[in-house]
Amino acid sequence: MNFPEFLRKKLTIGPLNKTIETIKKNKIHTVCVEANCPNRFECFSKKTATFLALGKECTRACSFCDIDFSKKPKMPDPNEPFNIANSAKILNLKHIVITMVARDDLPDKGANHLCKIIREVKKINPNSTIETLTSDFSCKFDLIDLILNEKIDIFNYNIETVERISPKIRHKATYTNSLKILGYAKNSKKVKFVKSGLMVGVGETKKEVFQTIKDLKEIGVDIITIGQYLSPNNKKYPIKSFVTPKEFQEYKDFAKKIGVHNIYADPYVRSSYNAKTILNKALFK
Repeated sequence: MNFPEFLRKKLTIGPLNKTIETIKKNKIHTVCVEANCPNRFECFSKKTATFLALGKECTRACSFCDIDFSKKPKMPDPNEPFNIANSAKILNLKHIVITMVARDDLPDKGANHLCKIIREVKKINPNSTIETLTSDFSCKFDLIDLILNEKIDIFNYNIETVERISPKIRHKATYTNSLKILGYAKNSKKVKFVKSGLMVGVGETKKEVFQTIKDLKEIGVDIITIGQYLSPNNKKYPIKSFVTPKEFQEYKDFAKKIGVHNIYADPYVRSSYNAKTILNKALFK
């Protein structure tokens, strides 16, 4: 499938070595690399990356995602909290985004290990803000509470797609449970902002996207991101359509009309793309 002209953008790439060397030297993983993100070189050139916690193998095989699948991944690395925190310090990150693979093999789904990372990041980077992009922890709210109790700045959990498409592309998570998790985080009042993102171009209708935006708004999501789905390889879920800039603008206009003040919708928008800028804007709205 050929990319339309509006999806072609010229990237201004600066020096990548600092970011790449830091990742390798500290033996950490990033979602930028493992998920084959199209923005990774741009972000690396700005000395930023989204850290991937609990290894690089996921216990779920979602059809849209390029992260490696394993029924029994390696046990969490006890050095990972320090390695991530130290990498953030070396890169001088003022806003640190930590995501994770799903770890259904672990009794606590990896929640306690993620908490250890957050604590170590705070210890070594006391003046930085923190955003976690978590799994659903099998919709166990006591595990979600563990993360919220760490007093992070943004709790991010992606709804991924519209309700009708969700069973086609997600291995275990559901649309309904996603809304419950996001609503729970908002109602806890333990976090400044709740954030969620979805992909378009997977076969959804415009009406369905409007409904998803409305659903997210109604349960209290503060920040919504919408980006074009790009299939990582020919074995994954195929691209169904390329969403035009005009359609992305319609999504932004609709969101603002119903009171979503922080809406980011463009082809190359991803959940943690320009996360620091998004947080800064949210703080001043």
